[in-house]
Amino acid sequence: MLTTQSFFNVNEFDHRELFGGGNVWEVLKYLKKYMADQTYPDFGSLLKTDIPLPETMVITDDSLIPAAALSIEPGDATKGQMKVYKDGSLLDGASVIMAGTVLSGRQIQIGKGVFIEAGSLIKSPAIIGDFSEVRQGAYMRGYCLIGKRCVVGHTTEVKHSIFLNDAKAGHFAYLGDSILGNEVNLGAGTKLANLRFTGGDVPIRTEAGIISTGLRKLGAIMADLVQTGCNSVTNPGTLLGRKSMLMPNTTAPSGYHPPNSLIRN
Repeated sequence: MLTTQSFFNVNEFDHRELFGGGNVWEVLKYLKKYMADQTYPDFGSLLKTDIPLPETMVITDDSLIPAAALSIEPGDATKGQMKVYKDGSLLDGASVIMAGTVLSGRQIQIGKGVFIEAGSLIKSPAIIGDFSEVRQGAYMRGYCLIGKRCVVGHTTEVKHSIFLNDAKAGHFAYLGDSILGNEVNLGAGTKLANLRFTGGDVPIRTEAGIISTGLRKLGAIMADLVQTGCNSVTNPGTLLGRKSMLMPNTTAPSGYHPPNSLIRN
């Protein structure tokens, strides 16, 4: 009931080997080692780190190119609409990092067609999948694994969390020690709390009783196709089954909520 397979379809996820058997929250216990074992590009002195980028840069064919000599056609990166041209020729799969972005550390992997807006701060390690967007003011605090066609939105803060493909946290969200399944959408202002007021490990409440996670920090785990409304909150250790909905201005009780749950005040 609480296995990764019951929450997510990982067949199209580039990092599906991270999702083994056992309870779904076990994935978070392996995330740091998994990301430490990945290969990250080395762009040398061309890529300035720990300071705002002085100019917009483009990644194409594993090379880093200043954007001054290129033409960038804006568009929704998650739909493949952003285009980059050099001398009139399309640079297929080129990614754009806007001037003013801060990349902290060099363990940062950026996929194809990614658009990173000015004012975002990305701490390593971080992996950003193809055709994803990191919007202005986003704060990625390390150990962030982002799938394809995802959105880390304006003033959204993410730490030690996973986005499966097409997951979106578009506006003013907080995600700590959490997992978003395929096509999860967080309404503006959604907060996924990850630390108990009283301290200690975060338990999972189920109809069969309480299960210990062994995790001091655990936010929310949202199965495929979950949606939250604006200004919603989840308590530490909230598990939402497939196609569940958390209504606006609602706080979800911690524990397991089965598929198709509708949580409202």
